[in-house]
Amino acid sequence: MYIISTIIIGFLVGLVARFVKPGRDSFGFLATTLIGIVGAFIGSYIGQVMGIYHVGEPAGFLGAVLGAVIVLALIHASNRRRLV
Repeated sequence: MYIISTIIIGFLVGLVARFVKPGRDSFGFLATTLIGIVGAFIGSYIGQVMGIYHVGEPAGFLGAVLGAVIVLALIHASNRRRLV
């Protein structure tokens, strides 16, 4: 059940991040979910560095969305370099 809830929450975080950071995205369900899950890990790490979260504590929804927006920005930056 934990894996299913992680996938659902990752998908929701990925959708919100794609809505917050506009751009031409053609990501499917799997890519959006992975962006949300990786964003949650990054948001948790940034929160630990800033002292917001303790070690082992998962990121909140806003922290996960912030991490996912960072992941999307990195994806867009790497795609932009390939096109130039």
